[in-house]
Amino acid sequence: MFKSKSSRGTAREQTKEQANEQANEQAVDKKAFVFGLMSVFLCGIGFSIIAPVVPFLVQPYTNQGNQAVVVTLLTSVYALCVFLAAPGLGALSDRYGRRPLLFICLLGSAAGYFIFGLGGALWVLFAGRIIEGIAGGVISTLFAYFADITPAAQRTKYFGWMSAAVGAGSAMGPAIGGLLAKFGYSVPMYAAAAITVLNAGAGFFLMPESLGRENRLSKITAARLNPLAQLFHVLTAKNLSRLLISAFLIWVPNGSLQAVLSQFTVDTFHWAPALIGLMFSIMGIQDIVSQGLIMPKLLKKLSDAQIAILGMASEIAGYGFIAASALFSFYPLMIAGMFIFGFGDSVFGPAFNGMLSKSAEPGGQGRIQGGSQSIQALARIIGPVIGGQIYVSLGHASPALMGMLLIAGAIIVMYRGKLVFRTAEGP
Repeated sequence: MFKSKSSRGTAREQTKEQANEQANEQAVDKKAFVFGLMSVFLCGIGFSIIAPVVPFLVQPYTNQGNQAVVVTLLTSVYALCVFLAAPGLGALSDRYGRRPLLFICLLGSAAGYFIFGLGGALWVLFAGRIIEGIAGGVISTLFAYFADITPAAQRTKYFGWMSAAVGAGSAMGPAIGGLLAKFGYSVPMYAAAAITVLNAGAGFFLMPESLGRENRLSKITAARLNPLAQLFHVLTAKNLSRLLISAFLIWVPNGSLQAVLSQFTVDTFHWAPALIGLMFSIMGIQDIVSQGLIMPKLLKKLSDAQIAILGMASEIAGYGFIAASALFSFYPLMIAGMFIFGFGDSVFGPAFNGMLSKSAEPGGQGRIQGGSQSIQALARIIGPVIGGQIYVSLGHASPALMGMLLIAGAIIVMYRGKLVFRTAEGP
């Protein structure tokens, strides 16, 4: 039987799409991509291995009533330093390449972990977090690196794999940290420093530069090193303001939850570091499951913005379960809430970064990602401070209830900007 013209046309279109997809796949530098995944995996371990022990490291230097406030202030100080440093690091990576900046940032993070582990006084803990925060351009540099080596049409998918690699590291890190805490609360900090040095060494010997000289900045102006100027730039960029405002409203309660969660489990359920580490591993496992099984199906049916909305709705539900666990002192509700929240966070991240990266030119990826990192850091300055205060004054459920309200507002902002109705490829 002869095929109709429309059938032949459809077949040609499908063949063309397959050819384009294969070309996009071939455009990816496999060596760079493998290194990038390995690097974010090790970063995931390094970031998360310390989570179960922070309240116990702080405990000798403060009383029980103020412990939650000090824990959240340590998070805020770190975020403040990221806010001040990230735009400059992003601009420097646009000028000199991703490779040297990533190496410097990793060594700085390792020093911060080591000093925090040494302890001895509360100011030493803050000094460790300040040093780590100043070197906090690791993630924004890695996102810019992935944006350099992946074609725009495939970028959300690759960011999903990046999130899965971070999730795998984040799943292992807290469990390792909880087990290492049996040998001393500082041991996970030293392990994080060692892992980060290993990551830096691998980058020095194996990482190919991703930003060609033709795409680099010719010079860096003072304005590009100014965090407030960078913040203004990304907020006034075309099609970015509503996206970033939505993300800010999400990151504020997320920063609060991340800062107070260890203390929450100690105060509400009297958990030890090993159990806290296992609980933090839930979100990492959720990343792996979501990126490996769910995200590929979502990308076929929904735009980036629609996936982001789905993630935000899931985060609201997760916060609801976490708040209920505090009200009823019933830890299974918190575990269920962490699974639901973890799913939402895992699908929102790559969808957001996909939309963000597609808005920038090749030579501006560092600037956009650095500016985005600054906004995230600003939210993580504000979120822990607010979360710690309302945790102490209004009760253990209050940070989660705040999350439900702010993310509902983020969904409204995204809908009003009509971002949800745009496709993944264009306006």
